[in-house]
Amino acid sequence: MLQITGYRSLYVSVEDLRKEPFSSENPEHEAMLLKLWNLLMPSVKLESRVTKQWGDIGFQGDDPKTDFRGMGLLGLINLVFFSENYTKEARQALSHANHPKLGYSYAIVGINLTEMAYSLLKSGALKPHFYNTVQGPPELRHFHQLYCFLAYEFDKFWVAEEPESIMHFNQYREKFHDSVKAHLQEPDVDLTLAVSSH
Repeated sequence: MLQITGYRSLYVSVEDLRKEPFSSENPEHEAMLLKLWNLLMPSVKLESRVTKQWGDIGFQGDDPKTDFRGMGLLGLINLVFFSENYTKEARQALSHANHPKLGYSYAIVGINLTEMAYSLLKSGALKPHFYNTVQGPPELRHFHQLYCFLAYEFDKFWVAEEPESIMHFNQYREKFHDSVKAHLQEPDVDLTLAVSSH
């Protein structure tokens, strides 16, 4: 029972973050965005808040706030959580993303994976994973952990598949999504990222 009601309240918490838009007026939001930069690019100084440099970590324009439209604050929190808790892995994924031939937009793909995690949660597909891995009701950090698994595994998957170009992103995303959904059908599913960067 705890887990069933816990799953529902987790969904509500995640949904609230998704609905909260990123705001340049909010100092906490801004601090989080700068933290993301510093975790991924510790040796490079950001020249200004609105700059082409954001492209180096895979945002589309000069101001990342426009990229958070679909997933709101949730997308940023996921990116920061992965970079903070798995710094080595996140930087490694970023270096793959900046590969001249196999590259992809790191931050944009990250936000896309937030959408994948969110839709899996919403459909109820994540229930077996949480039942197997969480004692008691699942919390927000468990959702963020699942996101880290997706970010890490997608990067591995993308590099292994060697797509011809980012133009094929959607078909590879679907293939990856299908494999995750297949895993979630297994009774002993555990989508936990096992590495530790500390």
